[in-house]
Amino acid sequence: MLQISRNVELADDEIEISAIRAQGAGGQNVNKVSSAIHLRFDIAASSLPDFYKQRLLALRDRRISKDGVIVIKAQQHRTREKNLAAARERLAELIRSVAVVRKTRVPTKPTRGSKQRRLEQKARRGQLKTLRGRVGED
Repeated sequence: MLQISRNVELADDEIEISAIRAQGAGGQNVNKVSSAIHLRFDIAASSLPDFYKQRLLALRDRRISKDGVIVIKAQQHRTREKNLAAARERLAELIRSVAVVRKTRVPTKPTRGSKQRRLEQKARRGQLKTLRGRVGED
């Protein structure tokens, strides 16, 4: 089971995991060992609540395919177990990120005092700049 929140958890059979060969340098061993993890999670076929499904499908994330499948590739670590744990944690973080509902911004207006202070400061600054000019030839 993958724990998402107190109320939401995913069964292991909903997550499709396959071991693949890692990319990059690694010497002779890299060609023999499949230590990278390729994780696939179908959003529509999952047991997630509809709220999570809708928010995940609306996300503009390159890890989510057009078919609504989350694809995560983990190959940072040298062992398959660590890569598997990293991939599962990244999936959980992605799902948790859509659960956070942001507050709507309430537009505010500047106060009369702040407008007045701004204009006074502008006038002082302009006066200072005029004083920096050439001395008049009266």
